[in-house]
Amino acid sequence: MTAAFATRQNIQDIKPILVACLALGFATILSVLPAHALSPGTLQGDTIKAVIETLEERHYAHKRYDDGLSSRHLDEYIDSLDPQRMFFSRDDLASFEQWRTALDDFGRAGDLAPAFAIFNRYEAKLSARLNKILTNLPETVAAFDYNRQEYLLLDGEDEGWADDEALLDDRWRKRLKNQALSLKLADKPNDEIIPTLERRYKNQLSRLKQYNADDVFQVYANALSELYDPHTSYFSPRRAENFDINMSLSFDGIGAVLQVDDEYTKIVRLVPAGPAEKQGELKPSDLIIGVGEGEDGVIEDVIGWRLDEVVDLIRGPKETVVRLEVIPSKSKTDERRVIAIERNKVKLEEQSAQRDIIEIKGADGKTRKVGVIDVPAFYIDFEALRRGDEDYKSTTRDVRRLIDELQTEQIDGLIIDLRNNGGGSLQEANELTGLFIEYGPTVQIRSAERRVWRDGKRRRSPYYEGPVAVLMNRLSASASEIFAGAIQDYGRGLVVGDRSFGKGTVQTLVDMPEGQLKITESKFYRISGDSTQHRGVVPDISFPSLFDHEEIGESALDNALDWDQISPVRHRDYDEYARLLPGLKSKHDARVMTDPDFIFLLDQLAAVEQARGLDKLPLAQNERLAMRDTQEEKSLAIENKRRAAKGLPLLDSLDSDSDADDIDTNGDDMSANQSEIVDGAVDNDADIHSVSSSTGKDDKTEIDDPSALPDILLVETGHILVDAMSLGTKSDAAIVSSR
Repeated sequence: MTAAFATRQNIQDIKPILVACLALGFATILSVLPAHALSPGTLQGDTIKAVIETLEERHYAHKRYDDGLSSRHLDEYIDSLDPQRMFFSRDDLASFEQWRTALDDFGRAGDLAPAFAIFNRYEAKLSARLNKILTNLPETVAAFDYNRQEYLLLDGEDEGWADDEALLDDRWRKRLKNQALSLKLADKPNDEIIPTLERRYKNQLSRLKQYNADDVFQVYANALSELYDPHTSYFSPRRAENFDINMSLSFDGIGAVLQVDDEYTKIVRLVPAGPAEKQGELKPSDLIIGVGEGEDGVIEDVIGWRLDEVVDLIRGPKETVVRLEVIPSKSKTDERRVIAIERNKVKLEEQSAQRDIIEIKGADGKTRKVGVIDVPAFYIDFEALRRGDEDYKSTTRDVRRLIDELQTEQIDGLIIDLRNNGGGSLQEANELTGLFIEYGPTVQIRSAERRVWRDGKRRRSPYYEGPVAVLMNRLSASASEIFAGAIQDYGRGLVVGDRSFGKGTVQTLVDMPEGQLKITESKFYRISGDSTQHRGVVPDISFPSLFDHEEIGESALDNALDWDQISPVRHRDYDEYARLLPGLKSKHDARVMTDPDFIFLLDQLAAVEQARGLDKLPLAQNERLAMRDTQEEKSLAIENKRRAAKGLPLLDSLDSDSDADDIDTNGDDMSANQSEIVDGAVDNDADIHSVSSSTGKDDKTEIDDPSALPDILLVETGHILVDAMSLGTKSDAAIVSSR
């Protein structure tokens, strides 16, 4: 497969699972080695040479792997293994300095000795720490003083590298105390806390013994590829196979995209219309801590497991039940919940574009019908197309049919909802744009050789001429940005919502002697000449962001390529909305200042923003409980403020699932495996990288839904479009005159 617009992760498969495990210190590499010290595989020397050659010759950035990049590669590799500064001491780092400017020379010679020496040191310290924790666990937990006022820093980088082993011991004491306290506050009986922790650490020790040369090589190769850009990554043979598996149009599972977050398996997003979304209880950012088979099978603790092993437990034959024990994403109460989901076929047909109609009363007193088309991805059944099947599925074909249906119901305007649409087929982005313009270019693509080619609608044909709004959020990426940018550049519709993700790069898969390299070879540009890279598409009217832009989006990723410009392309300007924008913004601002639901949204976002400032957790039980109670009081006050404004009865308390972020998940336990998996295959349907949270189409990330709120942002988009009709767009006038 080439020109893959398909993956959303920077694969770092075993960026190991590393969890509650830290180090007994060793001053030199030879001080102690794991019992099964790993060494490179037969083809890995040739593979690292091929990776380096391909990166230098074909990557868009044209970076040379020299001494400077070697230095950064060393730092990135060490950070991949120990991002929380919990394993290596300064003595360890000093011993690694011999390779600071030599990794490039070793790599060109196909020599992976530094990579495996560093990993074997890391594995030795990990193994020693796990064994020490297990040996002393009862005494350690019994000695915890939950009245002692002390804190756990949530970001280990803030602490820096430890000067000695005593400091590492103390960091681990605090992390183990945090885990025990979290279990205690989750009402785990005292006599079950130690066995639970013991099972967890034994599992981690067992998984440690399963690390292999492929795991080490993938972390090391990706530590290098990441320096070129965040979407360039190496796939081990196993990961390459999973990537190919997920290119199929359907699969059996629960329909959830999974990612390792420290020691936990996190729900990144739910596949539209998949079993998990239909069941309704599992939410993005929930953390899976246990998996059970069937209605009454024993739930196995999976904290610290490899991602692919967790997936093996979750997957299974359709019409069978899997039970997931999860920490809800919105919980600050150490809550656990068991969710039963029936596995089934996840079908492309169920993920296709869907339509709806909302009725909006305008300021002029008229009620207008606004069609809504939800486009979850830019999909096309290439296999059916190659077979010559005249009824093959694609985004454009589905949307064209839905527009025809909506027009028979006499809609006055149309909203294209691209929230959470991570991209897909560039061809479909171009063809979908063609449904809204008479003809013309839609995108420019510049190669690594700086050659530019253009694509778009080459023949004049009928198109939808009514008023249009495009609704985006921070997870609208790649092909979504091409479509939204083209609609905006042509002046053909309003773009509203949040600034888009900003992924404006094109990847190609290249076979290596072993595995594959996904490499960025081109960049997208709008017909205005602006890149979609890094900045994304800026909406005409902005909504409050439901996502932290410092954590989500291309601009939040290390080594992302820069925004730039090339020459614009001549194109028609429909100029339907530019003159209306000042009036539309004024009406929007006035409306949301008095809308109880919108004010509720703003209040909750303010509370989330305040919570994001938390940089340490109290390890004293009374402080932890006070923090939880304060959060619950704030959430209740926000909800009752909304209810009072709408004349609804006030609540005495909120349901337990309406909190915000579990306190046991922050800062606990080490390296993250950054790959994402859909029920066992790499998620290649979206271009977004390392998303930390996601939502359904109701856009309620990180906020509560205690009383079935409407889709606030969709409704407000409808109001903006109706305002435009009231003020008089050219397309609205054309529709009126034709009736």
